[in-house]
Amino acid sequence: MKVCVCGLWHLGSVIAASVAEHFTTVGYDPDANVISNLSRGQPPVFETGLAELIQAGFSTGRLSFTNDIASAVNGADIVWIAFDTPVDDNDIADVGFVSRQMAALFSHLSDKTTVLVSSQVPVGFTASAEADFRLNCSERRVSFAYAQENLRVGKALDAFRCPERIVIGVRHQSDQARLSQLLSPFCRRLEWMSVESAEMTKHALNAFLAASVVFVNEVATLCEHVGADVKEVERGLRSDSRIGPSAYLSPGSAFAGGTLARDVNFLSQLGQQKRVPAHLMTAIRISNDEHKAWPRRKLQELFGELSGKTVVVLGLTYKPGTDTLRRSSAIELCIWLAQQGVRVRANDPGVTQLPSDLEQYITLCATANEALQQADALIVTNDWPAFKSLSSDDCVRQMRTPVVLDPNRFLRTTLGADSRLRYVAVGKL
Repeated sequence: MKVCVCGLWHLGSVIAASVAEHFTTVGYDPDANVISNLSRGQPPVFETGLAELIQAGFSTGRLSFTNDIASAVNGADIVWIAFDTPVDDNDIADVGFVSRQMAALFSHLSDKTTVLVSSQVPVGFTASAEADFRLNCSERRVSFAYAQENLRVGKALDAFRCPERIVIGVRHQSDQARLSQLLSPFCRRLEWMSVESAEMTKHALNAFLAASVVFVNEVATLCEHVGADVKEVERGLRSDSRIGPSAYLSPGSAFAGGTLARDVNFLSQLGQQKRVPAHLMTAIRISNDEHKAWPRRKLQELFGELSGKTVVVLGLTYKPGTDTLRRSSAIELCIWLAQQGVRVRANDPGVTQLPSDLEQYITLCATANEALQQADALIVTNDWPAFKSLSSDDCVRQMRTPVVLDPNRFLRTTLGADSRLRYVAVGKL
């Protein structure tokens, strides 16, 4: 089996490297720089083990990369669409980008190819792409299917290679057999359904997770005003069999990055298009945006005027385990702090150099201890394991005022256990 993975940013590079463990795989991207870097074993986004997996693919001879569209898809049994869908600052996805990239492939597809869509697209997209192909290339028999992406930033390889299940939408029995061969090495539990149901499942899943996040954070805000501890409330919720221990109910930071918000917006837009009320989807976005301001509110409650203060931010990336700064809520916080006249110092194990446009807002420090010098407050915005080594003695000795904001209680057993520190977390007085 030959597999062509189209679109080689985060999602596509993970898919290509993983599939090449089992099948001949060609990665295609129109960006020559992306191809050049990948051909040297340098993925566009850091994921633990990804560079090594790419090198392993080279060693076996099963993995290659090209920006030549014709040679990439020629003879491919499966063309896997993995273009990352751009999202603007309002979490609105540029689906047209993916449509244009797919349209460029159509004239090169071989007869009997299966086109598998995994880009982040709205329900109905696959059918629209299929209709466009039939209109322009009716002489070839090409089928379309959909498999929802399972891209977990910082844990992407594990999520792709060892998922608990894979949801796949197909139209033809022959596609089910072919895709079973492709996906069975990664997962035995394949959930088959219609293409539209699979697309909707992706939206519904992310919207449910987003609703869970904003629900528990709203409960946490109320807890702060009545003396309850939201972590105890969380334990009570999880102990109910109707909710369960694996529920997405960890109070802390607002969700960020665009992944969940994109699917919430897809459903909101669908409701508007079909003139069906979708009030919950609108409320999710409003509540999450409000909770993003939690660190700002707490700092203002603690200090009043912030101008002239020095604040340390631990964690800049979108999530731990990656070097992605795009759509990071920590970056948004740093910029807001700098605009209030705050001196912002930061440390992040995944960031060795700041983009030039951020240097005016943030001073990047080599270590967390270096950043702490004469700081008025410390904010833990990311759960990098390296931050566990920071001791309360370090904070007391080096900070001007030992105030720690730790929304997710990541350092609760160390910094949160020392009465010499003012330790503030979401959902607790």
